[in-house]
Amino acid sequence: MSVRISDVLPAPSNAKDQWDTEVTRDSWFKGQNASKPSTALITKQPPPYGKRAGFLPRAVEDFGDGGSFPEIHIAQFPLGMGKDSQRGAASSKTVALQYDESGKLRFDALVKQGHDKSKIVHTRLADTKSKMIDDEDPELQKPDEDAIRETTEATKAALEKIVNSKVASALPVQHAKKVGESQFIRYTPSQQAAGRPAQQRIIRVVEEQQDPMEPPRFKINQKIPRPPPSPPAPVLHSPPRRVSAQEQADWKIPPCISNWKNPKGYTVALDKRLAADGRGLQQTHINENFAKFSEALNLAERSARDAVEARNQVKKSIALKNKSAQEQKMREMALKAKEERAKNKSSTKEEIDEDARERDAIRRDQIDNIRRERNIARSRPDKLEKLRHDKDRDKR
Repeated sequence: MSVRISDVLPAPSNAKDQWDTEVTRDSWFKGQNASKPSTALITKQPPPYGKRAGFLPRAVEDFGDGGSFPEIHIAQFPLGMGKDSQRGAASSKTVALQYDESGKLRFDALVKQGHDKSKIVHTRLADTKSKMIDDEDPELQKPDEDAIRETTEATKAALEKIVNSKVASALPVQHAKKVGESQFIRYTPSQQAAGRPAQQRIIRVVEEQQDPMEPPRFKINQKIPRPPPSPPAPVLHSPPRRVSAQEQADWKIPPCISNWKNPKGYTVALDKRLAADGRGLQQTHINENFAKFSEALNLAERSARDAVEARNQVKKSIALKNKSAQEQKMREMALKAKEERAKNKSSTKEEIDEDARERDAIRRDQIDNIRRERNIARSRPDKLEKLRHDKDRDKR
């Protein structure tokens, strides 16, 4: 009888868990495990027979593992079968979780959405790395001669059928196609006359001969949009570099703009039109006669300016002389008028004094009348009224 060493040694006091590693002992890892609550699978079963009063199956869980309930007369969709796809798409806006063959969550389901299942979409880093190929892998083995022969014949027949249909459609006169063999079908009607046994019938199904001269019945000229192409393979690029100003200027290619045609009436800036003309790419050669011509123009302009300035000076001096003569004339006229005014002043002074004396006498008479009326109004008011009446009478 053999004795194992585990039977002799005592039991360990501190048993080590197989998941107890340096990573799992980290405080962050423990906090993550503690924060995740344990979820149990919740199943819901429909009520049994006899207890379904008022039961209306609406959700998928109401059906359990079975189908619809025929005794409940409402629209039922067990497991979502028969439900409108548009309503289902509008109700669920999230992509369902998908798992690969190893049980890991596939995060590339959103990238592959809208593409055919047969298309290969590279979404992982492992797709860019080299793989080990096993020569004995059955999927990588070449097909045998029989499989190659069958595939070749099937491909040849399919291509010949397509080519023959294209050639036949282009011919002015088409040959009649061979009609298939007729078929016999035994038919028993479901509804018979009352009191009569069911009578079986034999129906002969014959393919109708197609007229080779008949034009096409349907016009199929609709442009069907193409499906999305296969995504490109990932390419590992070098890190980006800052583009210099010279490189940016070199990459600016001006658009081609015509100088004669503008059918849509676009407004193009003059600098853009000249840039598209390509004149900036040509090397310009300036003739030396342009310098001589410009110098001669400058001399002529300077001489013309001097002549204009001399004429302006002459006109200015003449205007000053005329102005001084006019001022002297005006001064003499003012002096003469002053002397005449002094002579007339002595003769008109006596007339002015006589008029002033008359006005002063009238003013004194009016003041005396006012004082007299005031005194009468104070002493005898009744006499004032009579005095006013007499004055009005005298004025009349």
